Amino acid sequence: MLTVSGSTSSRSRFCDGFSRRDFLRIGGLGMGGLSLPGLLQAEQLAGLRNSKKSVIMIYMAGAPPHQDMYDLKMDAPSEVRGEFRPIPTNVDGIEICELMPGLAKVMDKCVPIRSLYGAPNGSHDSFMCYTGKVGSTLDMVGQPPGGWPSIGAVMSKMMGPARPNIPPFVGLAPRAGHPPYGSSGKPGFLGFANGPFKPSGPGERDLVLETLTAARLDERRGLLASFDQFRRDADASGLMEGLDQFHEQAFGMLTSSELAVALDLDQESPKVRERYGKGDSRNFGDGAPRNLEHFLLARRLVEAGVRCVTLNFGRWDFHSENFSGMRSHAPLFDQGLSALIEDLHERGMAEDVLVIAWGEFGRTPMINKDAGRDHWPRVGGALLSGGGLRTGQVIGATDRLAGEVADRGVHFGEVFATIYHQLGINANETTLEDLSGRPHFLVDGHKPMPELI
Repeated sequence: MLTVSGSTSSRSRFCDGFSRRDFLRIGGLGMGGLSLPGLLQAEQLAGLRNSKKSVIMIYMAGAPPHQDMYDLKMDAPSEVRGEFRPIPTNVDGIEICELMPGLAKVMDKCVPIRSLYGAPNGSHDSFMCYTGKVGSTLDMVGQPPGGWPSIGAVMSKMMGPARPNIPPFVGLAPRAGHPPYGSSGKPGFLGFANGPFKPSGPGERDLVLETLTAARLDERRGLLASFDQFRRDADASGLMEGLDQFHEQAFGMLTSSELAVALDLDQESPKVRERYGKGDSRNFGDGAPRNLEHFLLARRLVEAGVRCVTLNFGRWDFHSENFSGMRSHAPLFDQGLSALIEDLHERGMAEDVLVIAWGEFGRTPMINKDAGRDHWPRVGGALLSGGGLRTGQVIGATDRLAGEVADRGVHFGEVFATIYHQLGINANETTLEDLSGRPHFLVDGHKPMPELI
């Protein structure tokens, strides 16, 4: 079993990236020295830190209607079937909504999941999409001390930065009227040193030194270290160690142009930018923006070495006017996601970059009196691509009304176990310690999906 404990100071790291504390924990170092299993586990952790694997997770805020995207039911009654027609894709036997012709052309590079389940209730929250755990972005009840960490925080902790001046976890979601719609995934008990760097809004301008020189910045770093030393010596919670890592990362970003360049879309050709499109940078209601440039930014960030990028797209909570809502969202989503998938393949990055797009649950089979679909946690859908997965197939099925799992139900936790597997992490043998020192497995007993690996 591989155990990774909490925050460690950058001052106590060996040249290969291990901390003294991690080195003592890996494999359980006993009085007789490091055992063979311990050595093998240390090699696993070292391999993760040298890996080029990354994840782009797209949270479709508000939960999209699965039966109007990947699971159309043309034989269902009209009050269930809806207004849209299916179109063929480039994979025989797979059809999707007519509003998504771009994804239809790259379906050989995708895997629609039509039988996703596990949402605990019908409340709007990005939490399960980012953690695979039952819980809430706003409420710590039932969570371990510190809270469950998101996948970006887990990747940050276990894999570390791929490059010294590039943060391992970037969240592109701006603040939203409904806070869970604007979450990028929280660090939980892994501490804010493993939380998302969020370059939205005016913060992006702070990545470049203007009137402050690098030498002057070094002086301020020294002053800060001196001022905080007494708190560091007395701290037993790990908070100050987390601040050390956070400060080192921040200073590294300021003294290097790598991240600023990755965030600069002007570096791209007009042809590439046109292919992705612009969309809308303003939040849609109390949800997320329909910002197509975030798909391009996500590609640029993983190309620069970011381990995990999360972005939030739109507000799919169509309790009324479901079909006009789909007409305003699905074509933009289709353009951005299909451009991202094609771009990753053309650049030779697809094997290393796993893309997933999903929401917190599905929508009701029955269309309501306001021409909308309501919350339906019993089944929903998702789309995966890249990451070395076996693509060009559909997994799972619902009944004729798209209301119940009929074949091969897929739990959120299985998807997370699969993602971790593709990253080289055995989620059922790896534990992370919460703030009380109690270890937790990354998933709750769920196994990677054999159809995909």
